[in-house]
Amino acid sequence: MGNGEDGLGKLGRYYRSLLDLNVEGAPEELLESALRLLVELMGAREGYIELDDLNASGSVQWCASHGCDAARVTEIQRTISRGIVAQTLASGEVVVTGSAVTDPRFQNRASVQDNAIEAVVCAPIARGDLRGVVYLQGSTQSLKVNVEAQRELSYFGRAITPFLEANLTRLRPADGVPAGGPFAHVRHRSRAMADVIERLRLVAPLDVDVLFTGATGVGKSLLARAVHGASRRAGGPFVEVNCAALPDALLENELFGAQEGAHSAVPRGGVVGKVEAADRGTLFLDEIGELSLVSQAKLLTLLQSRTYYRLGASKPSRADVRVLAATNAHLPSLVAQKRFRDDLYYRLNVLEVKVPSLAERVEDTPLLAAQLVRLAVERHALDVRGLSSAALRAVLHADWPGNVRELANRLESAVLNAHMRGSSLVEPRDLFPTEGDDASDEAASLQEAMRRFQKRYVLSVLEACDWNVSEAGRRLDVARSHVYGLMRLHGLKRET
Repeated sequence: MGNGEDGLGKLGRYYRSLLDLNVEGAPEELLESALRLLVELMGAREGYIELDDLNASGSVQWCASHGCDAARVTEIQRTISRGIVAQTLASGEVVVTGSAVTDPRFQNRASVQDNAIEAVVCAPIARGDLRGVVYLQGSTQSLKVNVEAQRELSYFGRAITPFLEANLTRLRPADGVPAGGPFAHVRHRSRAMADVIERLRLVAPLDVDVLFTGATGVGKSLLARAVHGASRRAGGPFVEVNCAALPDALLENELFGAQEGAHSAVPRGGVVGKVEAADRGTLFLDEIGELSLVSQAKLLTLLQSRTYYRLGASKPSRADVRVLAATNAHLPSLVAQKRFRDDLYYRLNVLEVKVPSLAERVEDTPLLAAQLVRLAVERHALDVRGLSSAALRAVLHADWPGNVRELANRLESAVLNAHMRGSSLVEPRDLFPTEGDDASDEAASLQEAMRRFQKRYVLSVLEACDWNVSEAGRRLDVARSHVYGLMRLHGLKRET
C-alpha cells in the first residue's frame, strides 16, 4: 500500500468511491462494485460476498464475486457451511489467517489443500435485517492480514449496509409488508429448504389443506405458522392441537367442545373446542398419525363437510377453518397396516410437503446455530457472543437425530453452561459435557468426549458411502490421507 500518505490517499479514494456507488441499481450490481473496490484496497486475488435480508426471506438473497470463475464461486458456496466462512458466521468476528494451508484450524480441509488457499480475511456483515459475510483471499505477500485489515473489513460492512438498506426500502412493497414476511424467520441457505419454502409461499394464499411430513424436530410447526401468517386467514387465530396427547375419551371434548349439561364435568356455559377457537383461522393438527381409528373417523367428518357436533348438541356447527396437519409417521405404511384410515389419508393428502431433516440440509447448520444461540442469549439476557470455532466444528460434525429441536435445546444449554463458566464464547465442553468431570480433569474429559463423537461421526460417514475412502474424504472435506489417519486413530475397520 506504499507509504503512510499514499495509504491514506488510497483509503480516502476507496471511501469516496463507496459514496459514489449507484443505490438505484440492483443489489447485486451494488455489491459487485463495492467488492471490486475492497479487493483493490486489500490487495486480494479474489473476493466473495453474500447477504440475507431477514425481512424478506431466510434464503440467500444476493451474492457477488470478483476474480473468481464460476467453478470457484460454486466451490466457495459448497463449503460455506464449514471452515473459515462458517466460523465467521457463527462467532460474528473477523477471521484472519496468513496461510490457510498451514493454519492448524483449516489445513486438514480438502478444499483448502485442493485450492492452495493462502492468506484469507473473512468478516461478518450485520445491520438491521441484513446478515452476511465478505471473504477475501490472496497470496501471503499481497493480502493484508493485520489488525488494520480487520478494521477495514469491519468498516466495509458498516459503510455498505446503509446503501443496501436504502435500496431494499425502494424494492420492498409499497404497503410496507415485507416480501416474504412470515417465512423470514425460517433460516436456511440449502436448496432443499428453499424448495420447501417456495412451495409453501405459493400455496399459502390458497385455502387448501396441507400435510407436513418429516422427522421429529425438523420445524413442521414453525412452517405451519408461517403458512398461516402468509394466508388470507392471518388475522384469525392459529390453534395447535397435539393429537398424540388426545385419548379417545377426550377427543370430542377438546376438539369439538361440549354443550352445558352434556356431562357432569362440563362447566356452566359449556366448553369451547379447538375447532371453534380456530374459527376464521387455522387449525394445526400435529402428530396426526397417533390418532386412534375411532378418533380418525370423527376427524374425517370434520374434514369432509367442515361441520361438527359439540357434545350434547342436536344441531351441527359450521367449521370455518383451514386445516394443516403434520406427522413424523409414514402414513402409507400405516394405511397398509390398517392402522390409519385410507379415506382420511386421501383427504389429508391434498398437498404433502416433506420437510428435510437437518442431515439433509447440513449447509443450514451454521445459520441455524448462530440464530439459536442469539435467541438463547436474548431470552436469558446473557453476555455470550456466540460459538467458538471449535464449538462450531463440533456442531457441524455431531449427529442431530432430533433435528433442529435437539440442536436448539443443546445450544440453549450450552449458552447457559458458558455463562456459568464466565466465558463469552460457547466451547465444545459446553455443548457436550461429560458427567462426573471436575476442574482437575476437565481438559482430559473434554478431549475424550470429542474423540468419541469424532469416531462416531467418521464411522457414520464411512458406512454411508460404503467405506469408499475417497468419497468419505469429499463428504468430510478432508484429504484422503487424513481419512486413513482418522481410521487408524479410532481403530475403524470394515467388518467382513
